[in-house]
Amino acid sequence: MTQVPAPLPQLPATGSLWRTDQLHASGLNSRAIRRLVSRGGLVRLRYGCYIRASLWEKQSPTVRGLQLIHAHAHGTLTTSTGNFVYSHTSAARLHGLFLWNADTLIHVLLRVRPSSERLGKDVRGHTRAYTEADVTTLGQLRVTTLERTVVDCAMTLEYRQALILVDHALRLGANPDLMHAMAGNLFGRSGIRNLRRALANADIRAESAGETMTRELLVRLQLPLPEAQVEVQSRVGRHRLDFAWREKKVALEFDGRVKYFDYKPTAEVLFQERRREKALTEDGWLFLRVEWSDLFREHEFKNRILAALRR
Repeated sequence: MTQVPAPLPQLPATGSLWRTDQLHASGLNSRAIRRLVSRGGLVRLRYGCYIRASLWEKQSPTVRGLQLIHAHAHGTLTTSTGNFVYSHTSAARLHGLFLWNADTLIHVLLRVRPSSERLGKDVRGHTRAYTEADVTTLGQLRVTTLERTVVDCAMTLEYRQALILVDHALRLGANPDLMHAMAGNLFGRSGIRNLRRALANADIRAESAGETMTRELLVRLQLPLPEAQVEVQSRVGRHRLDFAWREKKVALEFDGRVKYFDYKPTAEVLFQERRREKALTEDGWLFLRVEWSDLFREHEFKNRILAALRR
């Protein structure tokens, strides 16, 4: 006779993020919690902190990165008066900055470095000196300011990752003079050249991580540089192109999903893009569309650009 599995324990009716003690208080013992994790009702985000699985499964990678930070804050009872500050890529996520290929560890800035055992395997502690001028509060969380966040990240990430951050930070209102001043006080520090290079080559006009990566590749391959965010007129109205060589009437458009900020473009957006492209093609424009994968086939990318410019 087939044995019917016992029904899963019931999660609390309200909330979606719980510490172990909260689940215990709702009537779930350790065995029940383990069953819920193994059977897909709960997801363990970190030691002592769980999230409703149905919610976790719906979240995009960007939202999951934020959720891990909030799980750390919830699990450690962090408040705005805590003795550490969220920093580096954790602060970048909380500020809403574009991140490409970055880890999902929790980064915190401390006055004194504690042992890694105390922090936890998912946490990285940093101790570069800071003042309260380097700190802001987002929600209830103490976070490094936008400028300090970019400086910290740019000194630890690789160049293209740093350039994406600086571009986006400028669009969000970061003070470039303040970031340059911060860099001036870090002579001899590891990563300072990367930071200065990213600051020198940043462009506030970049509207997505993909556009930043495209611009960086054009520069690195020593291709003729186009204008960015070019406005042109067609029979259906005015349009803005990601990049364009006006005299050649060649447009370069980044077409990756990340351009749409974690959301798929709507049917209306796609329809209007194609309508615009058709009208401009009638006026003699040639369109080159690139996706993420094209940025890593550099020889092919270069040949496509040169062929279009020679047409």
